[in-house]
Amino acid sequence: MDAGRVLRAPVEGRTWREFGYLMLGLPLSLLYFSLAITGVTLGAGLLVTFLGVPVLAGVLAMCRGFGKVERARVRGLLGADIAEPAPLRARKPGPVAAMGALLRSGSAWRHALYAVVHLPWAVFAFTLALVFWAYGWAFLLYPVWFWVFPAYTDMPGLQLFQNGDYTFYLDSPAEIALTCLVGLGFTLATPWVVRALTTVDRVLVGGLLGPSRLDHRVTELETDRGVVVDTAAADLRRIERDLHDGAQARLVALAMGLGLAKEKLLEDPDAAAAMVDEAHGEVKLALQELRDLARGIHPAVLTDRGLDAALSSVASRCLVPVKVLVDLPERPAAAIEGIAYFTVSELLQNVSKHAGARGASVEVWRTGAEPAGRLLIRVSDDGRGGAGLDGGSGLAGLAERLRAVDGVFLVDSPEGKGTVVTAELPWRSR
Repeated sequence: MDAGRVLRAPVEGRTWREFGYLMLGLPLSLLYFSLAITGVTLGAGLLVTFLGVPVLAGVLAMCRGFGKVERARVRGLLGADIAEPAPLRARKPGPVAAMGALLRSGSAWRHALYAVVHLPWAVFAFTLALVFWAYGWAFLLYPVWFWVFPAYTDMPGLQLFQNGDYTFYLDSPAEIALTCLVGLGFTLATPWVVRALTTVDRVLVGGLLGPSRLDHRVTELETDRGVVVDTAAADLRRIERDLHDGAQARLVALAMGLGLAKEKLLEDPDAAAAMVDEAHGEVKLALQELRDLARGIHPAVLTDRGLDAALSSVASRCLVPVKVLVDLPERPAAAIEGIAYFTVSELLQNVSKHAGARGASVEVWRTGAEPAGRLLIRVSDDGRGGAGLDGGSGLAGLAERLRAVDGVFLVDSPEGKGTVVTAELPWRSR
């Protein structure tokens, strides 16, 4: 540990803020504890009547208010940003529904638990921090204030102990110097003791007054649902645009061409035949565009033959040679298979357009068993590298799509050393 950091720690603002947090914690905890215990006891005793329900609901609402104060204290004095718990979700408007939401809320009961269990910890932390702080600074500054004893009392110095007729005072220069050194040790240790104590407080506040893992999961699912809806809407717009600009426009031109050929059929059969031949070519092009569009929605080869054949087909259309290795004991669920296919397809398009690579490889395998199994995908190339999730290459969109289904998307792309993209999807069997 840096010696300068150790010497600076006792006078740093962070140390004083953390010490102030611990000193303020005891009176607040006494208030929380007394109000929470009194309220819960009163409410439980009144449950034989209807009055117990609103009393308990009021106590839980009060404890949630305590949580706001504690999160603000942690944020202001300890610099830790604890997120707000999930808001209460009443099933319908009205005070009765609000009381029911409070009584059903695990977050509200955790706030009440914090008001009870924090008091013994606050007493311990307050006492330990104050003892270290007071003894440290008092002994360190003893050479400055020890003159008070001979000047205003009949003692030559600070009395440590007395045994019968023998009394020990800190009054000689050596004893004063030794006391100062002991105080220095306490003073230098105090910031780290205080930091350890406030670390426990951070854990308590984060665990009991912050959002639960279920709340985090609900928030993630709400976000992922929005991503899925936006992605589906974007895909529908793309399909509509491709139909409008491609096959639809070609079919309109084909209909017009056939109409003109019909008009010329009697008066100029040769010209009509040429127009029909041209229309035949347009039909072939329209069919090819529709096949490509259908392949972009969900290729038939994926449905019929699985990932191995579908990815080999995608690799054959890539502008660089691609080695494909698929090692799966069975086919995953259709939704997971489709996401894996389109992930590899878009990554190989990036390789063709942006990587400047001479070759690439695709590896797909399964690890673990259900329900914790994962489908792993690795696409690598020997191109120029430098790809990233913020580079505008579409990788950020892929990452969002995978996160929406509890997937993982990692990019390793150092400049000049190629790119390795690893994707994980949850495994679900058909």
